Amino acid sequence: MPLPTNIPKLLGGETVEWDRLEFKEGWNPQEVIQTISAFANDFHNWGGGYLIIGVKEHDGKPIFPPIGITPESADKIQKELLQHAYRIQPNYHPICEPYTLEGKLVLVIWAPAGEMRPYKAPLSLSDKKAGSAYFIRINANTVRATRDNERELVSLANRIPFDDRQHPCAEITALNPSLIQSHLHNVGSELTPRALSIPLEDLGRKLQVIRGVPEAPRPLNVGLLFFNEEPRQWFPQTQIDIVHMPQGPGGDQLIERTFTGPLGNMLKDALTYLRNQFVAEHIIKHPDKAEANRFYNIPYTALEEALVNAVYHRSYEEREPIEIRITPEEVTILSFPGPDETISMDELVTGRAIARRYRNRRIGEFLKELELSEGRGTGIPKILAAMETNGSPAPTFDTDPGRISLLVRLPIHKDTPANPDDSDQARDQARDQVKQLEEKDLEKNNQARDQARDQAIILGFCAEPKTLSELLIQLKRTSRVNFKTTLINPLLTSGLLAMTHPKSPTHPKQAYYTTKKGNKHLED
Repeated sequence: MPLPTNIPKLLGGETVEWDRLEFKEGWNPQEVIQTISAFANDFHNWGGGYLIIGVKEHDGKPIFPPIGITPESADKIQKELLQHAYRIQPNYHPICEPYTLEGKLVLVIWAPAGEMRPYKAPLSLSDKKAGSAYFIRINANTVRATRDNERELVSLANRIPFDDRQHPCAEITALNPSLIQSHLHNVGSELTPRALSIPLEDLGRKLQVIRGVPEAPRPLNVGLLFFNEEPRQWFPQTQIDIVHMPQGPGGDQLIERTFTGPLGNMLKDALTYLRNQFVAEHIIKHPDKAEANRFYNIPYTALEEALVNAVYHRSYEEREPIEIRITPEEVTILSFPGPDETISMDELVTGRAIARRYRNRRIGEFLKELELSEGRGTGIPKILAAMETNGSPAPTFDTDPGRISLLVRLPIHKDTPANPDDSDQARDQARDQVKQLEEKDLEKNNQARDQARDQAIILGFCAEPKTLSELLIQLKRTSRVNFKTTLINPLLTSGLLAMTHPKSPTHPKQAYYTTKKGNKHLED
């Protein structure tokens, strides 16, 4: 992870509070390690801080020009820093880089707020028997925490869930604005019409998928999972593997599919594939009664809830995909790890379990927005109810003593015909319904994308004022009312476009031009 940009302003206190900066003329490893641990503890939730070696200070302010350090000293300091940083517990390593400031070489050490706080640093690097202690920042000074301070630090010690952490390496540009806009459109957000005019960082902060100090904003893991084209580059094995064995594990036929991409899209695509290719309704007529038996080989609701639960509750720190196996007897869904240790398995299998803590609260929030999850522990009860209503055998939930994994078994309905041809008609009907739903979703996404593209064309074309007629010709449109409603008016509302006669919207010589804000939006 690189240092933040614009270091001169940072070192001058223009972008960072003075309490988050510490200047040192020379290298004192014990003081530096203790200060790093204090920044990592982030007692006041400021976002960590910076140490600059090679700059004198007076009353906490730097004295310029810097005295600097030699290249040899910089190498030595970095090696010793790496060696001594291992003494901080739990493990924590700052970012350290040489930087040329006013012609002098200085060493900038960035210590972001740690996600495993509180941290302890040794009281002495030379005396291992001296022990360790908590350090915090008070009025631009590093001090040892008092007992009251320690109690407050421990109260902050609840580990930040993985999905709500800042990613240490990714830049905010890893978030795809088109995916964010599409999500806002899909969930009917009020931000949708204004999303074009909001800078990525501001939009990300509104959605709480970007966090961090102003000079170094970072995307959160949940943002990369939902709004990056290929989350696997940040979280390996973020995928759903489906293995269909129509003839059973010992048969010759094997159909494999892997689904990847943004988490919401990946989940929807996998569910659509399962519903389209596997779920089928069966009708069995009886000669002795008028009513026929209607059932599904497996109820889609149970399948959906089981897969959504797996996506919701799996660990994205572990390099294990979600695996779905389909045989003539059952569907199994394997995910890692298993249920939290606070959940009783006896209560889970009966649908009475109440989670005391959630592994991925933020992921749950986004899935709830997409109407894929309720986030209230209703998944297991829904699975049980769907299987019972369908007349299917009860599902089972298996884990190991260490809760390393969870295996959900959904048995196939016992009356499901062995010959797949018996259900061709029902399967075709289901496929047609799925295709219609997919076409509707695709149409919505295409409309949002086309609107964003056309608005960008308008902004570029209106570098000089253009009339509505000229714009219609440029974009090959004929409906003036629809054109103004869907394209022009949102740009006017967001301030990206302006009228040459704003006080008279129906002026016969009315024209439109791109504002400074609109030009900046195009540049971004």
